Amino acid sequence: MLLRHGRTAYNHEKRVQGQREVELDDVGHAQAAAVAPVLAALAPDLLWSSDLTRARQTAAYLAKETGLEAVHDARLREYHLGERQGITHDEYAAAHPAEYLEFRQAHYDVVPGAEPTVEVVARMRAVVADLLAALPPGGLGVAVSHGAAIRISLAPLLGLPGDTVESLRALDNCGWVELSEDPDGSPTPRRLRLAAYNRVAPAG
Repeated sequence: MLLRHGRTAYNHEKRVQGQREVELDDVGHAQAAAVAPVLAALAPDLLWSSDLTRARQTAAYLAKETGLEAVHDARLREYHLGERQGITHDEYAAAHPAEYLEFRQAHYDVVPGAEPTVEVVARMRAVVADLLAALPPGGLGVAVSHGAAIRISLAPLLGLPGDTVESLRALDNCGWVELSEDPDGSPTPRRLRLAAYNRVAPAG
C-alpha cells in the first residue's frame, strides 16, 4: 500500500513542493489522524516512510495506531522539482505557460533542474521490491510517500505503458493506493495488480 502524506501549507497554497521540507498543517494532522486507525484495522506488518518531514509526521500517526516502528527511506521521497520548487501554480503558469501545461500532465522532466523521471521510477521500484521482500507471506506493508512519486511510478510497477499516468488523477492528501501480488504465481520481478486507487478515510 502506498499512502500520500497529509496536507501542508504548500499544498493548501498550491505551491510546487518537491523535496522542500514543509510540515503538515492543521488539516494535514487531522487527515493523518483519521487515516491511521483505518489502515491500522488492516493489521499491516511493516510501515515504511519517506524521510521528508511531512511523510514522517504522517507515518507517526500510523506508528502510534499500529505499534509498528516506521522505517524512514529516502527512496520514497518526492521528486526534486528543481528551479520550480516554492512557486505557486499560478506563478508557474504565468511565467512558463507551455512548460506548466507539460508539468500538469506529469511530464516532470521539462522542469529545469528536476530529478529525472527515470531515476525516480528506479528508486521507487527498488524500495517497493525491498518492502515486498521484507513482508511475511500474505503480509501487508504500508509505505508513506508523495503524490507525484507514487503517481509516476504506478505504471512501471504494474507493467503498464508510461502514458497511463495521464489517465490518473492526482492523489488526495492521505489518499492511498492498494497493490496486490499476482495470485497466479511469483515471477521475478514479482507482478503487482492495482486493487484500489485514491482511497481516503471516511469524513469524520
